Amino acid sequence: MKAKLKRNREAESGNSVSRLKFWVSPLIFLVVFVGLMLLFAIPMGLPNVLSTVMNTAFALLIDTCFYIMAIAVIMGAVAALLTEFGVVALLNQMLNPLMKPLYGLPGAAALGIVTTYLSDNPAILSLAEDAGFRKYFKKYQFYALTNLGTAFGMGVIVSTFMLGLNVTGGNVVIAVLVGNLGAIIGSIVSTRLMLLQTKKIFGIEEYEDEAPAIAENRSSSSAKKPGIGMRVLNAALTGGKSGVEIGLAIIPGVIVVCTLVMLLTKGPSADGTYTGAAFEGIALLPRAAEKIKFILQPLFGFASSDAIAVPITALGSAGAATGIVKELATAGLVNAHDIAVFTAMCMCWSGYLSTHASMMQALHRPELTGKAIVSHTVGGLAAGFAANWLFKLISLIAH
Repeated sequence: MKAKLKRNREAESGNSVSRLKFWVSPLIFLVVFVGLMLLFAIPMGLPNVLSTVMNTAFALLIDTCFYIMAIAVIMGAVAALLTEFGVVALLNQMLNPLMKPLYGLPGAAALGIVTTYLSDNPAILSLAEDAGFRKYFKKYQFYALTNLGTAFGMGVIVSTFMLGLNVTGGNVVIAVLVGNLGAIIGSIVSTRLMLLQTKKIFGIEEYEDEAPAIAENRSSSSAKKPGIGMRVLNAALTGGKSGVEIGLAIIPGVIVVCTLVMLLTKGPSADGTYTGAAFEGIALLPRAAEKIKFILQPLFGFASSDAIAVPITALGSAGAATGIVKELATAGLVNAHDIAVFTAMCMCWSGYLSTHASMMQALHRPELTGKAIVSHTVGGLAAGFAANWLFKLISLIAH
């Protein structure tokens, strides 16, 4: 009898806990959601918030996501061709002595640096989908490619843009070179931190499996190979097809995350009012950065506190960050030293908050997103810090 009463009490207690969980979870969500809406609606007005969200999402879809998809298709075709004709194998053999001690990755990973430097972060995914590239990586190494590729995203675009600016305080060419070196240092920090975490999850023995989309289409090794023309065509089209799939996979992450980041980063329109246009926001992140300027100034040494907005904006979009650099340069608020730091951080971060989630989703490992973001946050800070002090050291030696 006592045992039965005890079981009844335990059952009632369990039911009470279940009922509590039933109410608590949705209530907490509603409080957070309404609070977030009020955060934007009070300064902007609710109609403007909704209009800005829709317009920003549409602009990101048309101008960013389809652009990334086009890059993924082209780079997927290039990656397949490089694999088909043995270039990846050659690079792996030649660059392994360099990549292994620096990044803890096989030499083939250098191809990821080149492709993302010439295009954008998601180009690394086109390589990752190729079985001939994937086979060189152990499982714990494979997912660090997200951090490696992101650290060099839009490198050639950012560097070329910075070279075209007219600023004082030093040689812009040297500043951009120092910025690229800073990005390399940041990439090493970010990749190594990610590897420390993936080693704990996957161990160091198992090799990554072939990408299913590629493995299904590979010809049997015993089958007779077609002529060179057909090999080129088949490899390019198969690689391009994987690029389309990657492009579709990253759309939700880019639109959702980047829209939120833009709302937190950007301000009102040019006349100081809210119109509901794309890329308006409450500029919360730059204001927060201003509060910790006493920490950021020794780290990065910016000439003006307004410069803080550049790396903050680079969290969501390197392209948007370069637009701010142009405005600051026109106003005479930045110098060559700042260009070095901007180059390093815009390259290393290059919108990683808006792409890391979608990239990990495309690699079917969304649970690793948080680890990749934390590692890359530290890497970007290291890139800016390195560029700051390297430029000061070079300036000191030059004088």
